Amino acid sequence: MAPRSPANSGQSLTLPDPESLFGAFVGKPFRVMKPSFLRSLPAALVAAFLLWPALLLADVVELRGGSRLVGKITRIDGGSVVLATDFAGTVTLKQAEMIAITTDAPVAVRFANGTRVDGVVSSPGTGRVRVANAEGEFTSDVSKVAASWAAGGKDPAVAALERGWTYEASTDVNGKNGNKDDEKSADQFKAGVDYQVNFKGNFSWYVRDEGGFDRIKDIDLYNVAATGMGYDVIKAPKHTLTGRFGLSFRFEGYRNPATIDVKSAGLDFGFSHRLELANSVLVNRLTVVPTFEDFSNYRAMHESFYELPLANPNCKLRLGLANDFNSEPGLGVQKMDTSYFTRLVLNWR
Repeated sequence: MAPRSPANSGQSLTLPDPESLFGAFVGKPFRVMKPSFLRSLPAALVAAFLLWPALLLADVVELRGGSRLVGKITRIDGGSVVLATDFAGTVTLKQAEMIAITTDAPVAVRFANGTRVDGVVSSPGTGRVRVANAEGEFTSDVSKVAASWAAGGKDPAVAALERGWTYEASTDVNGKNGNKDDEKSADQFKAGVDYQVNFKGNFSWYVRDEGGFDRIKDIDLYNVAATGMGYDVIKAPKHTLTGRFGLSFRFEGYRNPATIDVKSAGLDFGFSHRLELANSVLVNRLTVVPTFEDFSNYRAMHESFYELPLANPNCKLRLGLANDFNSEPGLGVQKMDTSYFTRLVLNWR
């Protein structure tokens, strides 16, 4: 009789467990072990795969006390190290606390003795720094690093000292409250220059001069020249607030011989505020010039305007308000002049 197959008998064929077969062969129970580290290995490999590029493309700053920060060094200047990180945004560290520095790409480094080297930065030992490139390497103390910026870029200290003249011409459509004669409210001309240099951090020096005439105010000729120091109370890429303090010389010559001309040295106070919005700019300026002969004899000039760009990037439209206050004006002249304007401005370098 032919043997019956399991399919014909209605029974299923079950294969023995390999662990049981091996156990029977060796004469004792046997179990294939799966180490715990093998079970977590795939997750670890994935994490390492994702984090490895970040670890490779990062700068490292080591501080006294054992702290180790990873990110991107944007600059070193004035005893501070600015580091952009993923976990805390941009942080500023004291260079005096830094004992080691490493970069993943070439940067420009200027040392205290004026030597500039572009290359990859590493630390051969605690408190030491090495900058290496294809031509060689330069090693010094970390404390001797005076500044650092993007490789191939211009030294910020040099750029700050370079002249960056900006020229501006404008034409106004004015309205005015204050001094007027029977036929017109404005008969004036003025021209000026304002030059400022940021020489260290938030500090700057400036020179300015403005002159012209104002027939409505009975002024045949006036001139205000001033020089002094400035300080940036707010210094951000799109927001600045600068205060000024200096010395001045003010001259005002009047047509009416009964009015005493002003010829006096004095002080120069002022501030300038600029805020860049998405597609416009808001500017406020105030200057006060008192004389040494009589501090109650002063001139205060204020201007606020809202600037909009036009199709030509060199052209702007300004809508603004200006106040000119003279504490001791000419005979028959009001102290305060307020004007509002629509101004077409052309800028060029």
